[in-house]
Amino acid sequence: MHDPSFFLSAFIYLATAVLMVPVAHRLGLGSVLGYLIGGALIGPFVLGWVGGSQGEEAMHFAEFGVVIMLFMIGLELEPSRLWRMRGPIFGLGGMQVVFTALAVMGVAMACGLEFKPAIAVGMILALSSTAIVIQTLQEKALMRTDGGSDSFAVLLFQDISVIPMLAVFPLLAASGVSSDHHGWLQDLPHWAQPLVTLGAVVAIVIAGQFIVPRGFAILAKTGLRELLTAAALLLIVGVALLMEQVGLSPALGAFVAGVVLAGSHYRHELESNLEPFKGLLLGLFFLAVGASLDFSVIASRPVVIGLLVTGLIVMKAAVMFAIASVLKIRGSHRWLLSLALAQGGEFAFALLSMAIQQRILDAETSKLLVAVVALSMAVTPLLFVLYEKVIAPRFTAVVMEKRAPDAIDEHAPVIMAGFGRFGNFVGRFMMAQGVKVTVLESDPDHVDMLRNFGFKVFYGDATRLDLLHAAGIAEARILIISLADRAKVAQLIAEIREKFPNVRILARAYDFDHRFELRGLGLNVEDIVHEQMHSALELGTKALCVLGRQRDELERAMKQWKVYDEETFHMLIPVQDDDDAYASIVRQRRIELTQLFERDKTEPTSPSA
Repeated sequence: MHDPSFFLSAFIYLATAVLMVPVAHRLGLGSVLGYLIGGALIGPFVLGWVGGSQGEEAMHFAEFGVVIMLFMIGLELEPSRLWRMRGPIFGLGGMQVVFTALAVMGVAMACGLEFKPAIAVGMILALSSTAIVIQTLQEKALMRTDGGSDSFAVLLFQDISVIPMLAVFPLLAASGVSSDHHGWLQDLPHWAQPLVTLGAVVAIVIAGQFIVPRGFAILAKTGLRELLTAAALLLIVGVALLMEQVGLSPALGAFVAGVVLAGSHYRHELESNLEPFKGLLLGLFFLAVGASLDFSVIASRPVVIGLLVTGLIVMKAAVMFAIASVLKIRGSHRWLLSLALAQGGEFAFALLSMAIQQRILDAETSKLLVAVVALSMAVTPLLFVLYEKVIAPRFTAVVMEKRAPDAIDEHAPVIMAGFGRFGNFVGRFMMAQGVKVTVLESDPDHVDMLRNFGFKVFYGDATRLDLLHAAGIAEARILIISLADRAKVAQLIAEIREKFPNVRILARAYDFDHRFELRGLGLNVEDIVHEQMHSALELGTKALCVLGRQRDELERAMKQWKVYDEETFHMLIPVQDDDDAYASIVRQRRIELTQLFERDKTEPTSPSA
């Protein structure tokens, strides 16, 4: 209770997290690397503030964070979602894990490892860093690309594959090791042990389906959120304890429990209650891993470790590149997929910890692998810089150079520049009304995808006047612009207004500032459409209908709002650069609109309305 070393260690771990993680974020390294670097600094091989028996105790406590993480991964894996993504998850992800594990295993055996340890090393190094890759893809806006979505699918399969790996590790253990941890099974005959293990898994499934939801319902009626949090932790600890007693991994039981509860009404409540514990305990886990990073091993064999890190990255990238080539993943997406998944992963540390406990790997080999995985994760930001600055621009230039614009064999009264998330709604609506539309799209992959869905789309840069001439701009009545690049939109509007003044230009605007910009280029106010306003008004109308308001009343309110918006826009044009006047008009118009709606509520609607 009064042991000062406990409070001092807790202070050091928490202070390191609070100081190092923001620094790592600022440098673009991600939180995981921040924890690892912080742990390495306070560990016994640098500052020596933590380590030894205290470090081992912290590691055992922090491993509970991995158990919670697997439970929450299970909560996300609804069977319906897995089925929808079955192709990339189980196809691409399965091939990556299997072939990478086999390649690493072959190299490990060639370096002198025995068969069982080599299998363990292959499985450990086949995994990549979910935390680092997902965060970096989101930060660089690559998640929605084909390469980003395929990377997510592979990472999801890797997270799932950790479960069978945890189940396989006891089978690879040295003889006499696993039996020490079998709890209830050690006094049972051999034929009864599998039945008890299977019964424990079945009990988790039945309890998750019928007992746990009812228990949460009873606790929810108390209105005490802390009881639900305590119950969630009790559930995970109980499942982990049960799995440990029947000789299985606690993480395996937590994952099964999470999958069973994925369809529960309390899924989101569980996630929100457990998220702080998961984050804090995982942070402690990575700090403990960093503290265990033996720099004497790196210093004693820097060349060997450097070659191992380089070899791991090159091997994983080469295997993924070969798989992507066989599956005909196009262009720069193949490079992004290969480089993004070339590092080791955070689950490798949990598996290495288990490999030592089961005596599959010796301490020296484990320390070497911890260093290799940690350093490969540290290199990951540089791999993304390589892709972003070197590979992607060159590949895009090559694609644009190799693929000539399509020959446009039709003319239509309407030409559409861009057929993305906004333009495709406009174009499809007009086509459904029987209006011919000539569509120009500059993304070759998007053009191919649209053609697979039956759309007639021409590949080419709509800002090129020669392509617009070929598309019949001289005879067209309307040019609809839905391009994302604001600079190109401005250039296109200026050129069309100068050379084809009879063509009416309709354009979408992102916000008020963009509307001002387009108005300054000479477009009529009524020809500029705010991309979010109409959908937002429709959603607000539906919400008010749910609250009991009449649809006819709301339709009139929507028309009034649109008139109000146009009037406000005209009033703001002269003062768009005067912040005080701008704010004053906005405040006054908001009061006027409120008064208008209040007056409509009190005055009866005329029969002619």
